[in-house]
Amino acid sequence: MTYVAADDRYSRLPYRRSGRSGLKLPVVSLGLWHNFGDDRPLDVQRAVLRRAFDLGVTHFDLANNYGPPYGSAELNFGRLFAEDFRPYRDELIISTKAGYDMWPGPYGDWGSRKYLLASLDQSLSRMGLDYVDIFYSHRSDPETPLEETMGALDHAVRSGKALYAGISSYSPERTAEAAAILREMGTPLLIHQPSYSMLNRWIEGGLLDTLEREGAGCIAFSPLAQGMLTDRYLHGIPEGSRASQGKSLSPELLTPETIGHVRALNEIAA
Repeated sequence: MTYVAADDRYSRLPYRRSGRSGLKLPVVSLGLWHNFGDDRPLDVQRAVLRRAFDLGVTHFDLANNYGPPYGSAELNFGRLFAEDFRPYRDELIISTKAGYDMWPGPYGDWGSRKYLLASLDQSLSRMGLDYVDIFYSHRSDPETPLEETMGALDHAVRSGKALYAGISSYSPERTAEAAAILREMGTPLLIHQPSYSMLNRWIEGGLLDTLEREGAGCIAFSPLAQGMLTDRYLHGIPEGSRASQGKSLSPELLTPETIGHVRALNEIAA
């Protein structure tokens, strides 16, 4: 059946401006880090994407190596985009990233111009897109000159393959440097994507102040600490959960102290 988006989708969520830009994002975005690889049924992925858009979630966030296997989240999203969301392309913010390992050898990791621009081309091909709205440097590279990494983001924007430039998981100091380089190039830093939650508050130690000064937005990933800030782990580690699979959430983080904090927070939430 042909998908038709809900008529009231823009009455469900507020939208907030990203820094001092002209771009507004929904207060909740959908990240495709997990549950959109080949280990999940495509019909479930389709249902999640449709439900999100019907609720006003206009921002879908990906990265080159989301899966498993690497690249499969973009491939699956591309298929569902072609079947369901192509008529709504101008209503969507689609972002992707490069910076972690993607393919073998010295050109498939970190922050070189060679890697970032090749990865962006691959991402566009997998998703069947002419451009992404935001292209991120996924992490700071301690060995590649920051001017080279930011130059790649600038080129991505000037070539029309991305509309905005972003960074993820950069320190406050590196963020300020990156913003200054991009500003000099004429491509402002739109947004920073850090990990942030009530259990992981590192950005309060300077990054938020830096972003305020630079006029860049901040969009948190893992705001529920990958499920630790829900009731999912209050009674042990469920089968099939992230912690049980040894993926991005280590069971070692589920200490009695952490669970105690989460239990107290759940009582407040209830």
